[in-house]
Amino acid sequence: MKSFPIISPNQGSFLMEHCIARVGVIGVTIMAILSGFGAVNYPYTTMTYFAQKVTPEEISNAERRLMLTYESLLSKKRRLAKEEYEKNRRVDSNGRLWSFYNSVKSTLGSNKESELRNEINATEELTRHLFLELHDLRMAQERIRFSKTLQGRYFNFLGYFFCLYCVWKIVISTINILFNRIGQQDPISRSIDIAVHYLGFEFNVKFWSQQISFWLVGIIVITSIRGLLITLTKLFHALANSKSSHVIVLVIAQVMGTYFISSVLLLRMNMPEEYRTMLTQVLGDLQFHFYHRWFDVIFLVSAICSIGFLYMAHHSSQNFDLKLEKPYSLADHSLHF
Repeated sequence: MKSFPIISPNQGSFLMEHCIARVGVIGVTIMAILSGFGAVNYPYTTMTYFAQKVTPEEISNAERRLMLTYESLLSKKRRLAKEEYEKNRRVDSNGRLWSFYNSVKSTLGSNKESELRNEINATEELTRHLFLELHDLRMAQERIRFSKTLQGRYFNFLGYFFCLYCVWKIVISTINILFNRIGQQDPISRSIDIAVHYLGFEFNVKFWSQQISFWLVGIIVITSIRGLLITLTKLFHALANSKSSHVIVLVIAQVMGTYFISSVLLLRMNMPEEYRTMLTQVLGDLQFHFYHRWFDVIFLVSAICSIGFLYMAHHSSQNFDLKLEKPYSLADHSLHF
């Protein structure tokens, strides 16, 4: 309890509150990791600024490399088939002297056959690599084409928005961690106060803040749970079989329960003060500030690690593009016909 002050010191040892507190730590940790990665990865995958620049010459060169590799692979397989045919034909031959000659030749042929099989395996691996390379180039080209459409420009705009959000969230999380700051007012009420005091709008702040907050919380809960269910459905559809169906149902129930509890703990800050009190009465006297601080810490670590990982991946992709610009020759990949 000293490492994770998740329950108020004045609280008793009620089992349900202890369970909610511990499940909340696990759920908030997972949500913070996914949120940090998503806040960085979404702008990277949608903004045209990070898109790989692909020219028609690069695609044609990749296609040429792949076709040459296929031709080399077919040539080696034909040679292997010819060696196996000669080997079977020698086995069917008669005569003692001829059999001795065939046995010596068969030994030499088997060594050559083994070398051919090794070369074929290496060439097949190279073929798979070149095919994936060509696929990535075509996907990058399709991404550039999509970015020029109306929907692509919309996603590009969202990418810039989430990029600003990521920077803002990292700065705010750093400030909250360094100065041990916890927000006391929900974002909707704060925005309405700014609109009233600085922009001159006049309306009932308390009424509209409650209405908008509840609508916002409802939309966030519905969309987030929908996204989680879609992801879990895709994951378990690939893993499901007749024997594991019951286990998968239990796992989904466990994940959904953990996710819902964590969402309630974090969304409590988006509600007006009187409704926060109601949640406190339902969930117990938990240390809600700890969960927000813990979320900020894990989010910051996840976002920084994601930035470093994507930076290295983008940098290695640029180096790979420079290699593609070099002229191609069969000698570079040791392809022999």
